Amino acid sequence: MILWAVRWYCKYGISYRELQEMLAERGVNVDHTTIYRWVQRYAPEMEKRLRWYWRNPTDRHSWHLDETYVKVNGKWAYLYRAVDQRGHILNFYLSSRRNTKSAYCFLAKIFNHVKKWQIPRVINTDKAPTYAGALSRLKREGKCPTDLERRQIKYKNNVIECDHGKLKRIIKATLGFKSMKTAYATIKGIKVMRARRKGQASSFYYGQTQAEVCLINRVFGI
Repeated sequence: MILWAVRWYCKYGISYRELQEMLAERGVNVDHTTIYRWVQRYAPEMEKRLRWYWRNPTDRHSWHLDETYVKVNGKWAYLYRAVDQRGHILNFYLSSRRNTKSAYCFLAKIFNHVKKWQIPRVINTDKAPTYAGALSRLKREGKCPTDLERRQIKYKNNVIECDHGKLKRIIKATLGFKSMKTAYATIKGIKVMRARRKGQASSFYYGQTQAEVCLINRVFGI
């Protein structure tokens, strides 16, 4: 039941109190603060165990990088995100600042989780100058190909711009996060549920009707 609650919260954009009512209707009486603790404990674990099933990008044509805003402890934080040409999720990075250091950490995180042959020829970003400095540093350090091209054409990033809205609808139900730690843990769970919904692990479903439930149960040994 704990995994059901965590999965529902990260997938459907509901509040902890609404989820408490849903569970009560099914005969499970649990306080919303307990559900909060479940999400903080098991959302990152769920992402960790399912990451292998979908982590590698399959589209080498181009990646799309952009930032959006999330509220953390009453202040806006920057959520860096990356998807491939088909909208499949690559990774994310949460930062309190929007600067070259944050862009560097974000890009380094992506390159550290992919093989060299999976890196595309082109990455699309907005016109933020921070990416230029970050990419130059990564190329000097040998962490990305020197011939990697960066494009700054606005309409090219419609893929990720549209995806921001779908993600924000889920995050909106949280009414903001209390800390960067809790935001990061929750977004990890939301990320993996979004990846599942996009069919990024469909090759492991084996034709089962309740594929998502079966896969999660399998990785947790239930």
